[in-house]
This record gives sequence, C-alpha cells and structure tokens, in this order.
Amino acid sequence: MYPLLFRAVAVRLDPEQAHQLAMRAIRATSHVPVLSTAVRATLGRRPARPVPSRAGGGPLARPVPGVLGLAAGMDKDADTALGMDMLGFGFVEIGTVTAHAQPGNDRPRLWRHVPERALRNRMGFNNHGAAAAADQLRRLRGTRRGRAVVVGANIGKSKVTPLEDAVDDYTTSAREVAPWADYLVVNVSSPNTPGLRDLQAVESLRPILVAVRSAADAAARRTVPLLVKIAPDLADEEVDAIADLARELGLAGVVATNTTIAHGYGPGGLSGEPLRERSLAVVRRLRDRLGPGPVIMGVGGISTVADAEAMLAAGADLLQAYSAFIYNGPAWPGRMNRALARRRG
Repeated sequence: MYPLLFRAVAVRLDPEQAHQLAMRAIRATSHVPVLSTAVRATLGRRPARPVPSRAGGGPLARPVPGVLGLAAGMDKDADTALGMDMLGFGFVEIGTVTAHAQPGNDRPRLWRHVPERALRNRMGFNNHGAAAAADQLRRLRGTRRGRAVVVGANIGKSKVTPLEDAVDDYTTSAREVAPWADYLVVNVSSPNTPGLRDLQAVESLRPILVAVRSAADAAARRTVPLLVKIAPDLADEEVDAIADLARELGLAGVVATNTTIAHGYGPGGLSGEPLRERSLAVVRRLRDRLGPGPVIMGVGGISTVADAEAMLAAGADLLQAYSAFIYNGPAWPGRMNRALARRRG
C-alpha cells in the first residue's frame, strides 16, 4: 500500500513540502490518545524484550525498545519525538539544533533520487534554536509517555558563528538540551554549513568535545553520554585519528556516518542506499580501532533486515535510519525492530 501511495502521490509533491506534511500528520496522531495507542499497538508494536545498554558506558543511560533508531535531520525541533516512538523507532535523535535559530539555506534544498532510493539535502541546519528545542524536550519529559522515549540531541555550529568561536557555540547548545537528553551527539560532519567539516580535524575537535562534555554534565547534573558524528568522506587515517581521540577522551562512542559529498548529483549531501558500502567500511574500521569499548551507531544505507545485520556484523551496536523511512513508510521502523529482535534471539 505505502509504495503505491509514495509513487502516486508523494513523488508529485515538493520533497520539503511532503516532509512537513508527514511530520504534521505524525505529530497530530501522537497527540490523539485512542488513535496513537492503536498505531503503537499495530505499526509501532515493540519487540518482546528491550535492547540493554552495553556495559562499559554505552551511549544510552537505559535500555531501548529496539536497536533501530531515527537519525538526526528529521525531527529538527524536537516536536515529533513522541510520534516517532509511536511508529516503532527504538530511540529518536532530534536536531541538528544550533545555539542560534536559523532558517537554513535557500530553497530548493531537498531532492529525491528515487531509482537510487536516496535523498540529497543542503538544508543548512534549519531549526528554531537550542533553547526552543530544550523547551520542547522539557514538555516531552513532563508526561509519563514522554519520559519513556529514549531521546538523543544532535548539536551543530550556528552558521553565523565563526569557526574560532565554535567551542562557545556548541557549549551553549549543550547546556540547553543536555538536561532533557539521554545522550548528546556533536555534529561536525554536515556538508551544508561552510567550514563545519574542518572541525573534524583532531586539533579543532578536541576542545569542542572537552568543553561540551563539561557543559552538558554541569547543566544536567549527571554524566551525559557524548558521541561525535563523522563524515563518510574522511580518509582512513582521519577516521583512525578520531577513533583515537574518542578513546583518549573516554567518549561514549561515534555515530558513523553523515551524508556524503562524493556524488555527482549537485550540491548537498547524499543519504540512502548509495552510502551503504562506505558506511559499512567506516564502521568496520572504527570497531577495529576502538576495540570493544566505545559504542558505534551505524547509519547509512540501512533499508532491509539484511542491511541492518551487515551493519551490526561490521561492529555497530545500534543503528539509525532516515532515508529508508521515507521510502518504506510508517510501518517500517516497527517491522524492522521486531525482525531484528527475533533474529538476535
């Protein structure tokens, strides 16, 4: 049913308009008690057993109801986490949020590549700002159902902030959202904010991570698991350097990977199935370098159970998806998490 609807209706709409309509529908459904309960019991039905946090400082402070979560980029302002949980995602990563509210890049800035089952975006961290996201998360945590949702917060640098002031920009966002988040992700890998990927260099990344961890823990009055999200376009030695830094600083882990600029479609980063092989390679390399300790969230090209199993076999502990959700529809996250739970015993 959904593939037919997607081909007949969704592809005829502007991608960003379709995204906004879908988010409104999910958000509205999640706030209707009887309807949301019915959707949760059918499309978003949970595996019988939760996925435990791994020993040794896994990225989540508590078990998750499924190994597959929603990647950052869809719920930019933290206002649809309850709906994504309703649809069966094991956890939800909101953002990317920035210290300053910003409109993002000019439209068009989102494209579908349907034959490749891919998306391309140059959104530019459009969001209402970290303070607004924190307010949404505070309201979420004010309800019993909202407190049950496992939520991560992805933070990035504001476009108006010079690179030399990136540390202060990231710490401002961290202080806002950390009290309400189960984990934080420092995003230094989006291709759509000028100069951002330069912050993946270890000498630039180290002070950001140190400052963010200190600010987050102080604001939340607890240890907030901290991860860093990296690009698939890094050279292997750069992946190794970030892995070494993660171990040195005792980070909870690494999210691998963001979108790729290694394509010929035009401006912006590409996500979806074309990213699968490089994401697998980066995850495999990270696991070899990190050893068994820090957690890896594998993201990029996961569409089928076989894709998910391959990512887990490469060394990922948890999985995230975005593009496949668009192409496979609202029943997909719950179906994937149930199938993965059955296969993993």
